[in-house]
Amino acid sequence: MKAISLLYHDVVPAGDFAASGFAGGDAEIYKLELADFKRHLAEIDAAAPNRSSVHLTFDDGGASAHDHVAGLLEDLGWRGHFFITTNWIGKAGFVTADQIRDLRARGHVIGSHSCSHPPRMSYCSADQLRREWTNSIAVLSEIVGGHVDVASVPGGYYARNVAEAAAEAGIRTLFTSEPETRVQNIDGCAVLGRYTIQQGVSAATAAAIAAGRVIPRFHQSAYWNAKKVAKTLGGSSWLRMRKWILAR
Repeated sequence: MKAISLLYHDVVPAGDFAASGFAGGDAEIYKLELADFKRHLAEIDAAAPNRSSVHLTFDDGGASAHDHVAGLLEDLGWRGHFFITTNWIGKAGFVTADQIRDLRARGHVIGSHSCSHPPRMSYCSADQLRREWTNSIAVLSEIVGGHVDVASVPGGYYARNVAEAAAEAGIRTLFTSEPETRVQNIDGCAVLGRYTIQQGVSAATAAAIAAGRVIPRFHQSAYWNAKKVAKTLGGSSWLRMRKWILAR
């Protein structure tokens, strides 16, 4: 099986990057301004040959999911996958429980993005992984009044142990940040890759990825795999260096 999934985060008014989601330069590079996001949606809508095979996903649970993104998707007949970091529900810049219920009622998919958004998910202990998935799923299931069995991996740190813990927690579909279309099955959990969209990625590139074109997917895969090597070799130092660079 194959599927194409695009990974977005927050969508904010021009220049107001603190309006939604996590703060700081390392989070802001994944936030698109409203005008840019509208261009992305228009070109994706025109290019995607089959909507059922393209997933538009949004991580973190920032307030823009309800304030901006859902309505823009609905205007074009799309529905999104919104992945919520449950420890942040109701805090400044994040969706509330009532907004999560409203998104679900409007036909959008609600999923877990863990409880605490660990900086390196794949390095968590088995017990912590179990808590991150089980507790966040329980919180979201109670909010929406039905079982939530979809999730995405925070921070881009994915390994098999993350999927195994997700499957144990009852998650049946898990989205990673690995840029690939292949769908894997791990202990009954379907694992899907995603292509990350951040500032500087053009609407044309996002649309080309959604359309299944090879070259833009290859470019992102090559960049991602090079970055993965740096993250592995650098360990926790990679995160500190990245924050320092972005702060400057």
